Amino acid sequence: MRRDVVWQQMLCAGLVVLLPLTAMAKPVKIFGGFESRFTDNARKSAFEEESDLESEVSVGIQHTSDPGRCNSDLDARIAYVYWLDDTFDPEPYGDMDFLGDCRIGRGLLWRAENYLREVVQDSRVSNNPDNRTSKNLFRTGPEWTVRLGSVDQVVFAAEYENTEYDEPDETDSERYIGTVSWNHFFDPSFTGGLSATADQAELDTDDEIDRETLSATFSKTWAATSFAGAVGFSQIETVADGRTDETDGFVGNFELVRAINPTTELTLEASRELTDVTSDFDIRFGEFVFNLEQTSAVEVSLVRGELLKTFSAGSTLALGAYASRSDYIDVGLEEDRAGFVADYRRPVTSQMTATFLYAFDSLSYSDDDTRDGVIRLNAGIEYQLNRQLVFAGRIGHEQRQSEIDSREFDENWVSFGLNYQFR
Repeated sequence: MRRDVVWQQMLCAGLVVLLPLTAMAKPVKIFGGFESRFTDNARKSAFEEESDLESEVSVGIQHTSDPGRCNSDLDARIAYVYWLDDTFDPEPYGDMDFLGDCRIGRGLLWRAENYLREVVQDSRVSNNPDNRTSKNLFRTGPEWTVRLGSVDQVVFAAEYENTEYDEPDETDSERYIGTVSWNHFFDPSFTGGLSATADQAELDTDDEIDRETLSATFSKTWAATSFAGAVGFSQIETVADGRTDETDGFVGNFELVRAINPTTELTLEASRELTDVTSDFDIRFGEFVFNLEQTSAVEVSLVRGELLKTFSAGSTLALGAYASRSDYIDVGLEEDRAGFVADYRRPVTSQMTATFLYAFDSLSYSDDDTRDGVIRLNAGIEYQLNRQLVFAGRIGHEQRQSEIDSREFDENWVSFGLNYQFR
């Protein structure tokens, strides 16, 4: 079931992007790769550890079209994974980001987006292939912009959204979204406005989740800083098994990007929403993990920051931190996550780069009042054999400590691979 759905999703997504790509002038980047990874605990299990060799063959494509009547941005990859000792079944998987639009009239656009991701089903279970599923989210619809003068505009948008998981036990949905927004340009660097959104999600469990949101929007840019976001009020209603549950609260989001100096950039983001597990929140914020066993309305909150630093010798350092909470309203379950990651890259020679990564995640669950901690470490070498071919080798360790013995594990691994850019 899983491999069939992945192939179907990639094929459908490919058909969606064909129209915008027909008029492209920029070259398409096509790349392929092979990677083998030996692990001493393939299932990341607390008991009966099994070693295995995981091999992956992949091919990908990247392209951004020239500006024109139709525009598109595509980044996609599909891979086939094989386990030498059959710890897991061989299977394909893919990931993709696609955004496209076509101008069909004065102020009228038709937009299409498609996102394909591997997502974790349950954060309490180890992140192995048995606990992952593909999530495909497709969204399309028209957007009409009406100018009321030199400094005011009104935007009307209608969207259809379809979310599918490849595991039949997970909840799929169809969503209908309508938005009306007004924007006022106070000056070339400052914009403010109001936005009203209503959406209705129909789950394949016959449940229905309706949401209405009213918010004030803003964006401001300075010479080295940009700040944008929204703040408002949202109401969400869940209709399930003849019972209606309703909740509301303040919602909002913001993003601050600051160039501290020519070699250092700081990004801060925060978001709070009332939503459900079939939304795109975990796609927009990759650190966030939904508990896919829950289909009720969920209040999600996340803050994160990233500092990027480039040194004079060409070394780069990326420091990131995040904290998130998911509150499954109808069942009273809360899950908290917080983490830190440091990623350092240093050129050793003109062809060789050393890489180092340290990451820590803290997880807590309200229903059993437990906490877990996950540590990830790895170091490696990337060697540029020629302009098209890169060799990469890495060694790593992952450990999970928990108050529940069955959730703990230790894993050591080593990998090597080749990446080739065809064009």
